[in-house]
Parts: sequence; C-alpha cells; structure tokens
Amino acid sequence: MAMDVHGRDLRYFVSVAEELHFTRAAERLFVSQPALSKQIRLLERKLGADLFERDRQGVRLTAVGSALLPYARRVLADWDAAADAVERAKTEQQATLVVGMSTSPGRGGLLPAIRSRFSETHPAAKVRLRQVSWTDSSVGLADGSVDAAFVWLPVPDAERYEWVVVAEEPRHVALPDTHRLAGRPEIDFSDLLDEPFIAIPESAGVLRDYWLALDGRAGRPARIGAEAASADETYEALVDGRGVVLLAAGNAPLLTRGGVVTRPVRGVSASRLALAWRAGERRPLVRAYAEACRRATGRDLD
Repeated sequence: MAMDVHGRDLRYFVSVAEELHFTRAAERLFVSQPALSKQIRLLERKLGADLFERDRQGVRLTAVGSALLPYARRVLADWDAAADAVERAKTEQQATLVVGMSTSPGRGGLLPAIRSRFSETHPAAKVRLRQVSWTDSSVGLADGSVDAAFVWLPVPDAERYEWVVVAEEPRHVALPDTHRLAGRPEIDFSDLLDEPFIAIPESAGVLRDYWLALDGRAGRPARIGAEAASADETYEALVDGRGVVLLAAGNAPLLTRGGVVTRPVRGVSASRLALAWRAGERRPLVRAYAEACRRATGRDLD
C-alpha cells in the first residue's frame, strides 16, 4: 500500500490517540478542532480505514488505530531526533573555531591551504586565531580558552592531546650581528654550549628545555642570560647582548629586524610545528580542521 503521509498527519493522529478527545488534542496542537477533525479524516481516507470510533460515549482507537500508534510514535521520535541532529550540525557549521598560536603558523602558504580545505566542508564556519603568550606551551589548550592550537613539540602532558605535524624546520640560532660567530654560514651547536641563552619562561616546561637543547648538552646545564615571553622581548634581549636563542627556521623573520642575524645550527634536531587538540575531542568542527591540516600537509594524524 503506497501512502504519502506527512509528519503533521502522524502528529495530529498521536495527539488525538493520547488525549482521546478532539478538543483537548486541538488545544495541545494549537489548531482549531474542526481543522484537526478534517486532517484526521483525510488521513483515514489515505489509509482506507477508520482510526477512531466516535460516538456519544467519546473517542476510542479502532484496531487499525491501535496498530498504527506505536509506529507513528516511533516515526515522530526519530524525526525529532533527526531534526535535533540537523540543528546541532548547522550550529557546528556556523560556529567560530578558536585556534591558538604562539608564533605565526603562516609559513609557506600553510594557513591559506588549511583554510581552503576546511571551507570545503564547513563553508559557514569561522576560524579565529588567538595569540597566546609563550608562558603557556599548550597555547591555550590546557585552560580550554582555544579549541585547537598550533604548538611547538614537545608539548607538556602530551597524553592529554592529539596532533598532526604541519611543518618540520631546521633549528637556527639568532645572535647579534656583532657576535664572534655571526660571520659563519653555519654554526656547530658545540660552539654554543658556553653561550648565555635567552630562554622562554619556566612555565613552558619541556618546551623550554627543547629550545635550550638540553638533550644535546651531555648533561651540561644551559647558561640563562635572559627570559623572554614574546618575539619582541627576545629581539630586545638579543640586541642588548644578553644571549643567543634557538628558533625554527621559519621564525627567523621575527627576529632579523636589524642588528640580529640567524644561522643554521648543526648537531640539533629539526623543530616540529603541530596542530593539536584535546584527546578524545569529538566536535566535528575541530576534527574537520585537523583533517584540513592533514590534507594540506599530506601528513597522518598522530
């Protein structure tokens, strides 16, 4: 039996079946009683059977009505769930994704490539980049102020996060252009062991250790000439002669503003920039942005 029954028809039927009273059902549905009666008659005509018995004693379900009721309730419940899912998806698509950064991830066209792929699946969503101080090496993930973040690895409490690496860059050293090593095209890290270093704040944890290259010092402690929590503070410490600093090659333009040069460093591992998010994250917008990063860079999610 082919039927074209609308959800409204089923909702009207279920209301009358539960109230067993046309007037009360009409009030519940915010329609007039004659309009409700008309729709029920049209539904009965489509089905080819009466759904209710109407007499002076009241309204009762027929055998056909009793057979239809549980299925009608199920269809309406499924449709309500589907409508809720659609609204959640629409809200998710139109929402703003907050992405943290401590230094600009805009290297080699990376951000436009990610944005292009993200917009393919979430054209109404907005991405807002939020600058976070170097004092927080989770770049806002730990305190929940961002949804995802471009972080330098290693990140403290790594088990709390998932990530995809978006760039690998050799580490360079920035130093005053008057430094004794500034004239070399390349510098061995062993020649920097006794130099004072400009360190990011202690709150950065393992990331501070990484940029001091503690793993390449054979147990020798680093000399700390200054601490800096931003590119501007680092630049001022450099031109003031308070130390040298390791940095990713892509961040060299942040410091080479005059009076400072950068040189490749031999003997230390390459740096890794990643898009990270909290482990167990299931929001479609976050996962879609991570997938856009993966596609833009051709890398797997870690």
